Amino acid sequence: MTIYHWIFLALATVAEAATLLRVILRPHRDPAARLAWLVVVMVLPGLGIPAYILWGDTRLIRRRRLHGLGVEAALPRPPADPAGSAAIAASPWQPPFALAASVNGLAATTGNRARIAADNRAAIAAIIADIEAAQASVHVCFYIWLDDESGAALAQALIRAARRGVAVRVLADALGSRRFLRSAHWQALRDAGVDAREALPVGNLLWTLIRGRVDLRNHRKAVVIDNAIAWCGSQNAADPEFRIKPRFAPWVDVMTRWEGPVARQWQFLFAADWMAEGGDDLSALLEQPLPTCGDGIVAQAIGTGPTVAYGAMNACFAAMIHAARRSLTITTPYFVPGEQVLTALVSAARRGVAVTLIVPRRNDSRFVAAASRSYYPSLLEAGVHIFEFLPGLLHAKTMVADDSAGIIGSANLDRRSFELNFENNILFADATLARDLAARQREWLGQCLAITPAMAARTPLPKRLWRNTLAMMSPLL
Repeated sequence: MTIYHWIFLALATVAEAATLLRVILRPHRDPAARLAWLVVVMVLPGLGIPAYILWGDTRLIRRRRLHGLGVEAALPRPPADPAGSAAIAASPWQPPFALAASVNGLAATTGNRARIAADNRAAIAAIIADIEAAQASVHVCFYIWLDDESGAALAQALIRAARRGVAVRVLADALGSRRFLRSAHWQALRDAGVDAREALPVGNLLWTLIRGRVDLRNHRKAVVIDNAIAWCGSQNAADPEFRIKPRFAPWVDVMTRWEGPVARQWQFLFAADWMAEGGDDLSALLEQPLPTCGDGIVAQAIGTGPTVAYGAMNACFAAMIHAARRSLTITTPYFVPGEQVLTALVSAARRGVAVTLIVPRRNDSRFVAAASRSYYPSLLEAGVHIFEFLPGLLHAKTMVADDSAGIIGSANLDRRSFELNFENNILFADATLARDLAARQREWLGQCLAITPAMAARTPLPKRLWRNTLAMMSPLL
């Protein structure tokens, strides 16, 4: 061997040792992910080392991360609601609400009202109606905004609002909405006086990859109108035909319209995103007195992302599952849970809770679909009822426990939502809303194929190997 070979070998050894140390020492790492990365780096160092550098750490660009943390820490929290904390303390749902409160400093509130939109098009129409009635401010954040009928109609409503003097602020994710950002609609928004900004702009791809991860995205969906009305759910600014992926259509979502103190918490999450992207200071909106709404839904917002040190959304889902005593129904398009949620689901079913999981039959990600099905045998064995939605891609992210509490929002039950993306959800405790959402879940169940243990057992060996391999590799992503 020449001196150059020895130098290369020494450098490679140092690089592998440094990478292994980083894998072992990185804080807040899921043990399964740590072990998976150790195996990959040791067995395939030529691929594992650069892969870890690019994707191993949840690395938001340092300047953006520190700025975002500083913004959220400095923002005034909406006024506290002692009645909300008291109501939750006396209920079985105290653990998930307490966990959520530890993330953003937002506590349970009372006096909220909510209603569920009939479908995707009805949700867009109702959002536009609220924008048309806005008097002071309209704030919008979407992960995906398409240049289609719904996306264009929403943009035109925002333009009209801006022209009549309403302060309109818009965030659209730089990757998820990249086509819309290059469309004439985006420029028209700005020309009309809308303050429209890209969330997590990519810029130079190579430089972004060096400084952080390009796949850490703002996956939130939020609309806040006049500091008093909030829209929460799974729907992007797009038609249900979702023409960029038409073979999976229709995309079936659920959106909820909220009034009351929780809308101010939704404003807080928007303000944190907005100011982190260089927008103007929205602190004054958060300090305005809350309207008196009387009795109503107990609700609380939670916003998570790569700036949160631990898997807070994961922990909240698991806490809600553990708190269920009679029934639990979950819908999610992407089901690749960590050990915490998987163990919670199996434990709930084994202690007698009627656990139902609804996922789409056709998924726009073959890898996610395969990984999801790798969990079927253990879930079915524990007594979980699994259904696959047939008509299209069921994109709704919902959880209803005991027909009295639940979670709704943007987060899927997968590692990307738990660890990588910025997500926003609302936790609620209210029998009427829970029953209404459960009724919608039953509508979806009526369009599903029930997966039986016998069906799972008939899976051919090559397919089982493929599914289990993908599930095993999921911690790397």
